[in-house]
Amino acid sequence: MSANNSETVRSLLKLVILVCIAGAAVSSRLFSVIRHESIIHEFDPWFNFRATKVLVSQGFRNFWNWYDNTSWYPLGRATGGTLYPGLMLTSGLIHKILHNLNIPIDIRNICVLLAPAFSGLTAYVTYLFTAEVKDERAGLLAAVFIGIVPGYISRSVAGSYDNEAIAIFLLMFTFYLWVKSLRLGSAFWGAITALAYYYMVSAWGGYAFIINIIPLHVFTLILMGRYSPRLYISYCSFYTIGTLASMQVPFVGFNPVGTADHMAALGVFGLLQLVAFTTLVHSHLPSKQQFETLLKATLIAGSALGIVGMAFASQKGIIAPWTGRFYSLWDTGYAKVHIPIVASVSEHQPTSWPSFFFDLQMLIYLFPAGVYFCFRSLSDHVKGEASVFVIIYSLFGSYFASVMVRLMLTLTPIVCVASAVALSTLLDSYIQEPAETEQVAQDTSEKKDKKTKKDKKDKSIEATHAKIIQKIQEKTGIKAPDARLLVIVNVLLMLVLFVFHSTWVTSNAYSSPSVVLASKTPQGDTLIIDDFREAYNWLNQTTSEDAVVGSWWDYGYQLAGMAGRTTLVDNNTWNNTHIATVGKIMASPEEVSYDILRKHDVTHLLVVFGGLLGYSGDDINKFLWMVRIAEGIWPDEIHERDYFTPRGEFRMDEGAAPAMKNSLLYKMVYHKFADLFGSRPAVDRVRQVKLPKVGPELDSLDEAFTSENWLVRIYEVKEPDFLGRSFKDAKAFNEGKLRTRF
Repeated sequence: MSANNSETVRSLLKLVILVCIAGAAVSSRLFSVIRHESIIHEFDPWFNFRATKVLVSQGFRNFWNWYDNTSWYPLGRATGGTLYPGLMLTSGLIHKILHNLNIPIDIRNICVLLAPAFSGLTAYVTYLFTAEVKDERAGLLAAVFIGIVPGYISRSVAGSYDNEAIAIFLLMFTFYLWVKSLRLGSAFWGAITALAYYYMVSAWGGYAFIINIIPLHVFTLILMGRYSPRLYISYCSFYTIGTLASMQVPFVGFNPVGTADHMAALGVFGLLQLVAFTTLVHSHLPSKQQFETLLKATLIAGSALGIVGMAFASQKGIIAPWTGRFYSLWDTGYAKVHIPIVASVSEHQPTSWPSFFFDLQMLIYLFPAGVYFCFRSLSDHVKGEASVFVIIYSLFGSYFASVMVRLMLTLTPIVCVASAVALSTLLDSYIQEPAETEQVAQDTSEKKDKKTKKDKKDKSIEATHAKIIQKIQEKTGIKAPDARLLVIVNVLLMLVLFVFHSTWVTSNAYSSPSVVLASKTPQGDTLIIDDFREAYNWLNQTTSEDAVVGSWWDYGYQLAGMAGRTTLVDNNTWNNTHIATVGKIMASPEEVSYDILRKHDVTHLLVVFGGLLGYSGDDINKFLWMVRIAEGIWPDEIHERDYFTPRGEFRMDEGAAPAMKNSLLYKMVYHKFADLFGSRPAVDRVRQVKLPKVGPELDSLDEAFTSENWLVRIYEVKEPDFLGRSFKDAKAFNEGKLRTRF
């Protein structure tokens, strides 16, 4: 077979393997569609789905100018300028293309299947990126890893219609294009990188990671003495075009040139101009010492001038200071003190060690080995720059993932890349014959001229190899024909266990939507708990269209998307005072809460209670965050310490603090709960406490709906009585405290 035919067959084989890997990546994320009906998961995806439906049904102009007056009542939300539109535009474009091809697929199905579809593209891009770092064999391993690793599947299963559905693909695509443009030194590829970055900016706020990690890569290469015209051309084309393009996203606006989060990119851009200038001057200076003096003076003066300029601009307010979310990435305790809304989200908590093993399995110990091999390849002129990028990404990705659970998603791709580099290097050492390695290194023409010498050399190498194997067998006691077989078997075993672990985690942890809970009975059967949809359907079918539903902000997007009702707050969390108002309603006595409810025209209150089922994510376990957020706005009225006992205990039983027992949330979740247990004491299965035999009573609210498993409870706010008296005045009148009201 000729060399051309052999290369063609090899390319076709790689293509088939990549298609199979992409198919496996997609199919591994379809468990939720197979196990449940096609449904949107979690909370944020429900708003994305609503916005996409507006885009498809009303057109781009109406979507861009959409003012949602059913959220944040009575404020509303100017939606077009407060979201990243990339996800919706991608789904809308796919819907339009399919319909033009006479494929009438519903937009909901496109939204449900978008994340699995892009996961296949992520596997392919990871292959390309790893091939730039090492070779194509390592690229195939990296594609396999990211295709089934739980750390990425967690946010890319069917129904996970969040910004990360396309953002991780765009993250790796931008990094691949950057490494390629740097290798080629091409302004064209730098511009393509900028366009991929623009797409990323339109899709996810995590674009800030890209615009900081690439400048850091450039700065590190400069410090290593690896400045080159390729670096200058690639970065300048990327930064100028990417910055101008990113400013076209309304939600981003002038942030790329006006906030401290983006100043590192601008600073490196200025530094590159100084280095390029001194390099140009170097060609006109006869003395090397003169050049070094000029270089030092230019860099010191330029850096000092840049620092002073940025400090002055920050002082005058031209450049906005670092945001609180930025500080929370470096200090795990910052958000808890200064931004309790951010700290209250479970995804924003520090990552525990078991989470790394749960989401990455064997990759967590291959990862450091891959980074080590990247250090060893720094001397390679072609691969060294890409290896530096992998090292920097690994370092910062690891730190951020340890600070915040959510950022495990950004760490996972580079873990797959580095692990593939480590495993590929290991297999290269134990699978390739030494004679094969030598043969690859020789030139074709030289092989023809020195055929006799080569034959002798091959025989010598084979004899040396046989002696080495014999010594290993004598030392280890392994009598196998080839000691390498042991390594290969162990690698295959690790890969098989990795597949089993990933499949198990996907099936049991990441395939059930949050709105449809699944649990196991003692007999091993699967029990579906559908209380959320039951409650939302009740609201949709039995309440008026102008009803205003109050709840904690976690459920706002689902209420709007599934129940179709107006909400006080939702997951956008842009208005801290409004969220604190809901926290005050939940934490205050009825007399105080009722007036706030009437003031905001609230008709129904929704609470989530897991005491009967043992569902730990209920509102009681979120209660202290409600108190803390409310206390930040009304420190004279709400005090967190009042909800603890004198011994500092947060209790729900007879010994609960008076402020806790009198709070509206406590009364709503435990109202009539004791009646379920008859003569037996009521037990809260989440808190593992026995409750008082006589439960709390409500005066200002009427129980309107309780789901089958008591997971969701909805109360209707009472209207003023026939005399027009509010709840507070009527109660005072009945108690004899108000006699001359009328």
